[in-house]
Amino acid sequence: MVQIGYTMMTEQAGPRELVDHVVRAEEAGFDFSVTSDHYFPWLRSQGHSPYAWAVLGAAAQATSRIPLMTYVTCPTFRYHPAVVAQKAATVQLLSEGRFRLGLGSGENLNEHVVGGGWPSVDVRHEMFEEAVEIIRALFKGGHVNHRGTHFDVESARLWDLPDEAPPIGIAVSGERSCELAGRLGDLVIATEPKAGLLEAFDRHGGEGKPRVGQLPVCYDPDRDTAIKRAHSQFRWFGSGWKVNSELPHPDSFEAATQFVTPDDVADSIPCGDDPDAFVEAVRPYAEAGFTEIALVQIGGESQPAYLDWSEKTLLPALRDAFG
Repeated sequence: MVQIGYTMMTEQAGPRELVDHVVRAEEAGFDFSVTSDHYFPWLRSQGHSPYAWAVLGAAAQATSRIPLMTYVTCPTFRYHPAVVAQKAATVQLLSEGRFRLGLGSGENLNEHVVGGGWPSVDVRHEMFEEAVEIIRALFKGGHVNHRGTHFDVESARLWDLPDEAPPIGIAVSGERSCELAGRLGDLVIATEPKAGLLEAFDRHGGEGKPRVGQLPVCYDPDRDTAIKRAHSQFRWFGSGWKVNSELPHPDSFEAATQFVTPDDVADSIPCGDDPDAFVEAVRPYAEAGFTEIALVQIGGESQPAYLDWSEKTLLPALRDAFG
């Protein structure tokens, strides 16, 4: 059985709209939801980037069933890990146990705003591992003191802790991140349907843990309109994580994707209103072994129509195909 999720993409809608969308996603029958955590949109055409944690607090109060999750938060630059632990514990309480903390080593696009430069990926992984250890220590309760290579924590304590700490998901893109996820994570997160990532996760201790993937889609009754919107807002997606993690500004993504054509985007993202095309786009994730797949509908203004179509057409088709 594969669970199908809804993505609150903060880069393409304002905060009130995002909460309205996840309320409707719960009504439509999505199994879970995830939320991006950005300071910048990928491209100027997306046009938004509200504070994800405020949106999560509002969503926790506006919904009653649908699970919530960051997809993903970087706990090393914009946010100190001690602050991430406090935010996650609070959202877990507000949502009455429906929250999972998805973590990743971040993108220059969002983390450069606090200064300090953008170190090599090896250093980022070192910082990330230390941050996860701090968060886990705070989730256990009591005072935490830490003198580390990258972070200091001075007599910190979470005064409002849920009975069950939020499960921690770790985003992966290669062997090193899979090793960290298998050893330190309660679940794994990926944006590509690569079975090799899950196999590496299992080798390092991840066997039996949930695995969550994400897939962009672009519903519209007019396929040409869907392709145009997907090209305008999501042509950066196919650049791969080694590129996407390094570029510092939406204008950088504009330049890097200037030669990506609408046909290129249509070849990689299902566009239109044929549910079979969406099912076939999900299939590689299911076959690779992902247990949960979060769909990203491209375009903030298109969400209400997409959610109506999902309830009536898409979710039944996906459940017929994958259980």
